[in-house]
Amino acid sequence: MKISIIGAGSWGTALSIFFGRRGFDVKIWCYERAVEEDINERRENRTYLKGFKIPEKVLAFTDLKDALKGAEIVIFATPSHVTRRVLVEAEPYLPEEAPLISVTKGIEVETLKLMSQVYEEIIEGVVERFAVISGPTFAREVARGLPAAATIASKNKKLAFHLQRTLSDPAFRLYESSDVIGVEIGGAVKNVIAIAAGICDGLKLGLNARAAIITRGLAEITRLGVKMGANPLTFLGLSGIGDLVLTCTGDLSRNRMVGIQLGEGKKLKDIVVSTPMIAEGIKTSIAVKALSEREGVEMPISQTVYSILHEGMEPEEGARALMARSLKEELYGISLDR
Repeated sequence: MKISIIGAGSWGTALSIFFGRRGFDVKIWCYERAVEEDINERRENRTYLKGFKIPEKVLAFTDLKDALKGAEIVIFATPSHVTRRVLVEAEPYLPEEAPLISVTKGIEVETLKLMSQVYEEIIEGVVERFAVISGPTFAREVARGLPAAATIASKNKKLAFHLQRTLSDPAFRLYESSDVIGVEIGGAVKNVIAIAAGICDGLKLGLNARAAIITRGLAEITRLGVKMGANPLTFLGLSGIGDLVLTCTGDLSRNRMVGIQLGEGKKLKDIVVSTPMIAEGIKTSIAVKALSEREGVEMPISQTVYSILHEGMEPEEGARALMARSLKEELYGISLDR
C-alpha cells in the first residue's frame, strides 16, 4: 500500500512513522525545506516531533506532485487555515481513484465551513471517496506505538469499511461511522473547550470546575452539532467525549497548555510566538462564535474563550461570568430524536 501524507506537522509525522513501521510505502509532503531535509537525511522531524526515528520507508518531499505520485490513499494533515490553499495546489496531482482522508481538526474561519465542505467545493465528486479520522489521539503516543482508537467517518459506507480494515492495527483501532458532520464538529470544537479547561487549571479552580467545563462543553458541542445535522449519539463516542476528555486533561494537549498559560497570566501573543506548534482552538474559537450566532445556539463557554482570546477579557472575569449565569435545565435544547 502506498500512502501520501500531506502535512508534516506532529500528527502527519506521527502517522508517517506508524504506517512506515507497518511496511507501507509512505510519502510525506513538507511545507518547509528544512523539515524535508531533516526527515530524509537525519530520519527525524526535529521541528514538530523531536525524538522519534522515522522509518526508511518514509520519504519527504516539498513538491506536491512528487509527494502524490502513485498514491493509493491520500491523508491530509494540514492546519485548517491552510487546507483550502493546499487542496487547490494539490488537486491537479491527486490520483483519480485514491481515497482522500482528512485528519484536520478545525473549521475554516472565513467561510465557517467544515473541512469536508471545503473538499466538496474544490474537488468534483469527492463525497464518495472522502473520509475523516478523528478521536483521542496524541501524536507522540501514536508515534511511540501506544494503543489508540479513533473514528473513521464517510458518507460512503463501503469506503469507510474498506479504510477501517486497511488502516486499523492492534495499536490503532478504527471505528466506522457515517456521521461526517458530527465527527468533524466534535474534533474541532473540543479544542475550544480544552482552552477553557486549561484556563480553569491555570487559575487553580480545582478538579470539580474542570469536570464541569468538560461536561457543559460537551453539551455545547452537541447542541451545535445537532443543529448542523449531526447525530447526537456521535458525541458520546471517540470523536466526541473521548477526544474532549483527552484534550481537556492531557499534558500533551497544546490547546490545554495555551489555556493554562492564559490562566497563569501570560498574554496570547507571547504564548503563540513561543512555539512553532499550532493550537487549532485559537482560530476555531472565532469560527465557533460565528457559527453559534448563525445557528442560534447558546455556547457560553465557547463565547467566554473567544472573549478571553480576542477581546481582552481577563480569565478571572470569564470564570465569574460563567458561574453567575442564570440557572438552566441540564442538556436543555438537545433531543435524541432524529
